[in-house]
Amino acid sequence: MTTKPNPSRREFLRAASLLSIVGSAGAPFAFNLATIGAAAAQAAPSDYKALICLFMAGGNDHGNTVLATDPQSWAEYQRIRTTSDAGSIALPAAGDAGGVLPITPNTVQPGRNFALHPSLQPLKELFDAKRVAIIANVGTLITPTTLAQYKAKSVKLPPRLFSHNDQQSLWQSSMPEGARSGWGGRMGDLMMAANAMPVFTAISVTGNNVFLAGRTIIQYQVSSAGAAPIGSLTGPLFGSSAGANPLQAIISGERTNLFEKDYATVVKRGIDAQGTFGSAFAVPGVVPDPTRYTNPNTGLPATNPLAVQLQTIARTIAGRNALGAKRQVFFVSMGGFDTHDGQRKTQADLMARLAHAMAYFDGVMGNLQGVNLRNQVTLFTGSDFGRTFSSNGDGTDHGWGAHHFVMGGAVNGMDIYGTFPVTGFKHDLDVGSGSLLPQISVDQYGATLASWFGLSATQIADVFPAIGNFSIKNLGFMG
Repeated sequence: MTTKPNPSRREFLRAASLLSIVGSAGAPFAFNLATIGAAAAQAAPSDYKALICLFMAGGNDHGNTVLATDPQSWAEYQRIRTTSDAGSIALPAAGDAGGVLPITPNTVQPGRNFALHPSLQPLKELFDAKRVAIIANVGTLITPTTLAQYKAKSVKLPPRLFSHNDQQSLWQSSMPEGARSGWGGRMGDLMMAANAMPVFTAISVTGNNVFLAGRTIIQYQVSSAGAAPIGSLTGPLFGSSAGANPLQAIISGERTNLFEKDYATVVKRGIDAQGTFGSAFAVPGVVPDPTRYTNPNTGLPATNPLAVQLQTIARTIAGRNALGAKRQVFFVSMGGFDTHDGQRKTQADLMARLAHAMAYFDGVMGNLQGVNLRNQVTLFTGSDFGRTFSSNGDGTDHGWGAHHFVMGGAVNGMDIYGTFPVTGFKHDLDVGSGSLLPQISVDQYGATLASWFGLSATQIADVFPAIGNFSIKNLGFMG
């Protein structure tokens, strides 16, 4: 038996919107505030804001990123994470060579002291400067969940827990693998009316990702060299310098067939967007190159690819006026966090790169073309999941909740948001091997950022479908 397709009204409108974007005037730049509607144009913000998701792919070990160091917690940490193997993952105490870095949050959690991984010194300095906050025990949740409810499966749980692909998708979109839109893209859908050129609303510096996929908006992908060009349009084609213009005419010329016409329009949009982006992006000397970071394992300087990604974002933000941008969402990522083995050395280098890149970006935002943009740009971290507190010898396994960083001038920094979990096993948040049951949902985390970005409560409920299940919808870490 077969059934007729029954597309939802939202999917129909999305398809219609996409056709209107690519079909109007043969280029996206005719698609301006007036075509979106007078009401949207009137509500368009006059200031500029950017939101950047820095995704740590593979599942960062939060247990060695932010640590409780009060005597009871530290003793339990050392007992569990010091193994008989040469690859023990326990970090040295504060004050010892290569020891953890103590931090003092503004809000006291009675009986608890805290520290950061020894490679996070630049991030500690930003924390102390009140431009970084720590959000404790964040993870994918559909509704507030207790350990008893988790064990009894008496509430709806995120599907396919502990799976890389599905948890990455849930983190970025609120849906398992196969999701068609992410919460960054859905925010872009709602805020693109603020931008004269909506094509530059959602920008990825690390390839295609679900986070920036919108119901309407299409993510724009760039690299450190700028927009990806269509090959052979500006140089020789098959050895002939005369080939470029005919090629462009062939792939973007007028067509009568509907599908050919739409394809040509999309190609022309890409060519036009590349030219506009390139002009705004290629301003020389505006953004300094990042310094090299020091690999803590070798002591040698090296290029930091994450810092280069953030430089690309900084160059894009520098061109915001030329791009007609008021609201932009960005995505960068770094891999290598699936540390089943060799974790101590691997994570030391990853944390060094993370802190170096974030500190570099903070410095650039503090003086971009003579303007301090820190209050207008917020960066936050995400990851598939946390990891088990137990060690498998010299690594850890897939977990659930994890601690994350938020950075920017608008951040209520130098604090830890959420109750920091008990260190060890067999407590009321341990779902197995010290894997944490999250106390803060990704929806709450994202909704707090979305509120700062300018979304209304109604819009936030549209972007984050499960936010209505949580009594606290704003965690207070944004000013």
